[in-house]
Amino acid sequence: MPVYSQKVMDHFTNPRNVGEIPDADGVGEEGNPVCGDMMTFYIKVKDNRLEDVKFKTFGCGAAIAVSSMVSEMAMGKTIEEALKITPKSVADELEGLPKNKFHCSNLGAQALHKAIEDYQAKQQARGVAIPVAAKPAVASHEGELHVCPFCEGEVSAADLPFCQACGVKLVFCPKCGEVVARDATQCPHCGAELKPAG
Repeated sequence: MPVYSQKVMDHFTNPRNVGEIPDADGVGEEGNPVCGDMMTFYIKVKDNRLEDVKFKTFGCGAAIAVSSMVSEMAMGKTIEEALKITPKSVADELEGLPKNKFHCSNLGAQALHKAIEDYQAKQQARGVAIPVAAKPAVASHEGELHVCPFCEGEVSAADLPFCQACGVKLVFCPKCGEVVARDATQCPHCGAELKPAG
């Protein structure tokens, strides 16, 4: 049974910023068809800052705690600052997550980034220039810990292409950023179709 920090339990039992923003400037949704977690983030932007952030989450306690923490971390931040929120920074703020729940922090950060992307796309459609620095960067995975889907050992970007614990060849899923088997055809974390690496 996973052991959760007091911070995780607090955000699970008393989640912050739950709800929907009817006239949201951006909406982002991310889910994991394998575990069934689904997160939707709504943002309101004023003067390049996230004036309001709300979420609706269907999922386990860790998913709810992650959504709550991401909303708190993003509130009042500039677009650029909010895009720097990573799965690792979310897990760190929650004082850790069990290995088998770390994917929840990926979902929360990704749903927020998708809401920002939605806002930016709407702005560009209106002819508003979006600074290059404000566009989401491709995740570097540097310093992030992931879980091997085979032995549940911790894997970092420096370890790839092999899990140091069991020796299985691994790659990063291009959609959710989690580690998957090198020859996988579908990501077990987000369900994305994958082309096996050559």
